[in-house]
Amino acid sequence: MSIESSLHRRGFFQHMAGGLCGASLAWLLEREAAGIQHASPSAPPAFDLKPRSPHLPVRARAVIHLFMNGGPSQMDLFDPKPMLDQLHGTDRFQKFAGEIENLGSVGTIMRSPFKFAQHGQSGMWMSDALPHLAQHVDDIAMIRSMQTTNLTHEPAIYLMQTGKMGPGRPSFGSWVVYGLGSENQNLPAYVVLDDPLGLPVNGIENWQAGFLPPQFQGTRFRSNGSPVLNLRADVARSAVLEDLERGVLAGLDRAHQAQRPFQPRLGARISNSELAARMQLEATDALDLSQETAATLESYGLNGEKTESYGRRCLIARRLVERGVRFVQLYINGQIWDNHSGLESGLKQACARTDQPIAALLTDLKQRGLLDETLVIWSSEFGRLPIAQIGAGEDPRTAGRDHNKNAFCCWLAGAGVKKGVVHGATDDLGFAAVENVVTVPDWHATTLQLMGLNHEHLFVEMNGLRERMTGVSPARVVREILA
Repeated sequence: MSIESSLHRRGFFQHMAGGLCGASLAWLLEREAAGIQHASPSAPPAFDLKPRSPHLPVRARAVIHLFMNGGPSQMDLFDPKPMLDQLHGTDRFQKFAGEIENLGSVGTIMRSPFKFAQHGQSGMWMSDALPHLAQHVDDIAMIRSMQTTNLTHEPAIYLMQTGKMGPGRPSFGSWVVYGLGSENQNLPAYVVLDDPLGLPVNGIENWQAGFLPPQFQGTRFRSNGSPVLNLRADVARSAVLEDLERGVLAGLDRAHQAQRPFQPRLGARISNSELAARMQLEATDALDLSQETAATLESYGLNGEKTESYGRRCLIARRLVERGVRFVQLYINGQIWDNHSGLESGLKQACARTDQPIAALLTDLKQRGLLDETLVIWSSEFGRLPIAQIGAGEDPRTAGRDHNKNAFCCWLAGAGVKKGVVHGATDDLGFAAVENVVTVPDWHATTLQLMGLNHEHLFVEMNGLRERMTGVSPARVVREILA
């Protein structure tokens, strides 16, 4: 070995100093992560998922979040625009040029292929693409004036789910269970029911805990078969033997953890193992739909090919919140609402999969007295443009709509929400929200408020800053939709 390639004494100490700095930094970061605390001085330790004291009066005990990834078209579902009929086929390129992703696909003003009608005592407008939900307009608060800041799926979804347009942040459900804990210690506080057909855009990052301790991330439950793999032991043993074994393991785990107090992943693994043991009976029971009546199964659409999957997950969501689970989130595979072409057929298919199950969920919760304490949220990442998007050589009759960040709709129902109200409005073409605009931080602040959480007081101390879900952006609670 040459003298030049060998490690001389000065180089050795330089390398060693760098290694010591890295090790020290890792140690400090572990301490900081382990020391994360809830904003309330009386909050329990970071690894405790027991119920916590809210900041405000609680309106909603639990949340069922129905996330419609892909960007459903607001002017074809919830926001009728007669002007589109009048201007159908006319050119408005200059008005929308700045919002188009692909200038080669710009078309003309396109009317909705669906018919709108007023429903219920409230007279809320809804298209015939959603015949089942239309029967529940008097139970929901519709927001027509949502706006976001990005018209690309991935960052827009991150923003809706975490409050920031990028990965690595805690998800909506993680913030909720971080702030409130769980009422049922035998089931996860935050359950995700994703589609067996495939993950949504951004995959499992939709329900990650980010910089919060790992036990606050969402737990995926399978809607068919065993809810969690490897939940039961391979060999049956007596309850006495299992209790003894768990006691010995718990003692060993705690002794091991006591020697490593600043390792949050270790605490989370121990906590998750203990939860898995407690879940063996209750998780299986929660997902046992054979306990439901035939009429209930039929109402959710479990006997229909198109509705079976989403209906099953809606019913499971009801059974979970009934048992004290704090936050349940449902996803659709991919982005079935992303109708760049074939708008009419695409929307019909998406609605056919979800409309009946969601209406059944609202009916079921209401009949059981659960809607008064459960917040049901239907939302997406953005909306669509009022013009046709036409590909090369494509028949205009099969055109779709491109992304629109300036206007989209969402609705809420249940605990603490006014019934049969419409908040905000868009312009005559549905291009932009112009009245009572609701931003994504506003939406987060409002939903957290219904759970008894003040968005300004729900934070994590990191690097001398208070990290919040709503970030540093101004956020206003939309009190106009609160009962």
